[in-house]
Amino acid sequence: MRIIFFIVFFSICTLSFSQEKKDSIKAPVPSPWKVTGVFTFLFNQSSFTNWSSGGDNTIAGTFLINYDFNYKKGSWNWDNRLITSYGLSNVQGQGNRKTGDRFEYNSLLGKKSNNNWFFSFFMNFKTQYSRGFDYKKTPKVPISDFMAPGYLSFGPGMLWKKSDKMTINIAPATSKFTFVSDEFSGKYGVEEGENTNVGLGFNLSGYFKFLLIENVTMENILSMYSDYLNKPGNVDIDYQMNYLINVNKYMNMRVALHMLIDDNASSKIQIKEIFGLGVTYTFHKK
Repeated sequence: MRIIFFIVFFSICTLSFSQEKKDSIKAPVPSPWKVTGVFTFLFNQSSFTNWSSGGDNTIAGTFLINYDFNYKKGSWNWDNRLITSYGLSNVQGQGNRKTGDRFEYNSLLGKKSNNNWFFSFFMNFKTQYSRGFDYKKTPKVPISDFMAPGYLSFGPGMLWKKSDKMTINIAPATSKFTFVSDEFSGKYGVEEGENTNVGLGFNLSGYFKFLLIENVTMENILSMYSDYLNKPGNVDIDYQMNYLINVNKYMNMRVALHMLIDDNASSKIQIKEIFGLGVTYTFHKK
């Protein structure tokens, strides 16, 4: 009887434990975070040997990192993007020169209101890593450095978001801070003898990314700002258009156009174009 009782008791305990274990195994809860980190290296080279029409040997390289970490849960939406790049070229007889220098962080928090509309709060920070020069003058003249200038903008607004690839944010009460070092005081809209300029204005930003044809993607990034306190008719425009042509999983061709209109930095339209063969590696995906 003791043996039978022990067998029955052991069987009941085993079944209970098995059922308990089975009940405890549930489908994994999806993470509210979506993270993507992509590293790209672009390379350009020009070489001339006994070339009758002339030409200087040139080697140029640029690295780019796009790091997105976005949160979505319930009615809350929080998109974060870090964009950073640095490029150097070596032209025969001229040495190394900087061809690109960028550090930018964007953060956009949204609380859903209705359909595709959100109450929002945005923040944007941008600067460069190292010293920049105007090579058209002899000797070369320094024109920028780390946090000279540096820009910080933030403010509440309304966000229209159809998807992660189609967004427009309207922020009619945007605070904008411009920072410079003592060396560049009096430039970039900062008064002589000061290191900071404070503005209040209207900001509109948009992001559109779509597939043109198979393996060809077009990305558009737009930011517009008008300062209520200083020449509101002068609208600052920062527009980027990127074409990405995928050759295979790791290689692509990139064509980029970056246009700036900012009369505090330059009286002329600033345009930068990049074309190159790139190697791409996704170092973080979640």
